[in-house]
Amino acid sequence: MTAPEVPAAREIRHLGESALSWVCAHRDGFALGDDALAEHGNVNTTWKPLGELAQVCVCVRRHTDPADPLHVMASDLLAFAWQQTGRGALFTELQRLEPFATYPLEVYAAFASAGLRHADYEHATATVARTRGWHVTEQEPNRRMSVLNSERRSGIAQHGDMRRALDRTWLAGLPEPWTFELAAGYTLTHVIFHLTDWGLTPQAVPPPLAAYLRHWLAPWLDTCLEDEQWDLSCELLAVASSLPGPPERALFQEAWARLAPAQDDSGAVPEVGGRGSRTTAPAFLDCYHSTLMTAFAAVLTVDRLREAAGDDEAADGVDGGQGVPG
Repeated sequence: MTAPEVPAAREIRHLGESALSWVCAHRDGFALGDDALAEHGNVNTTWKPLGELAQVCVCVRRHTDPADPLHVMASDLLAFAWQQTGRGALFTELQRLEPFATYPLEVYAAFASAGLRHADYEHATATVARTRGWHVTEQEPNRRMSVLNSERRSGIAQHGDMRRALDRTWLAGLPEPWTFELAAGYTLTHVIFHLTDWGLTPQAVPPPLAAYLRHWLAPWLDTCLEDEQWDLSCELLAVASSLPGPPERALFQEAWARLAPAQDDSGAVPEVGGRGSRTTAPAFLDCYHSTLMTAFAAVLTVDRLREAAGDDEAADGVDGGQGVPG
């Protein structure tokens, strides 16, 4: 079997740009329908996709120049997503219908971090967030981290300590690497996303945890790529781009080379399975998340590689100025 060609940063960027172009072409799939406020509506097919769209767009904007086509696409999609919420008004209605549900705040926080805010919703949620009921709601540790980060991003007083929530996670226990499986993989990626505010603050990862991940991410990623778990592979690549210190160039290059064939000509990336095993394009719900994650991971990867290249050039310049022999 011929080894895949090693992609440069521009090829990785192209994968991300193609993925975001697919999202633009299928934006109607993220639109909120009449069931968004229904008593028995399915949050996983309404608010969850919209919130994930908003979060990825926020991340793309953070890591690209305003004149960059990726930034422009992300800004347009974010404006679309905000409009779907009635410019924040629907969050107030959600809060009235489900005052102790956390998912409205978790979705809203992505918009708030981009400066899109709704004062009435924040006031209402801040009131609920001061109650004992909110403070003692039983949650998985990684979900607790999500709520804490969402409170911070929305200007609401955090009801707990992020580090204490981290200490209760599977990942913080530095588990035996062979205990890694699909559910643990998705849990650990979101632990890092919430801890670093979606890759914005790599220094928030404690050194022992960063060292553990640097050691084991490569074999875990290899396993996921071998099994054609494209969605989780992209999330693990985003984690690799959210760690402090120099990026793992070899890991990025090999993983993106193996991931690239999963993207079809439209830019879509299925959650699982190869392009060769499909006779039709995957349905929206089968590929929207993995396609978003492709764009997210690609933008983070390219930004980290660019930073590293700049650091190398700066170091070369310093060395040259001091007359250090090459």
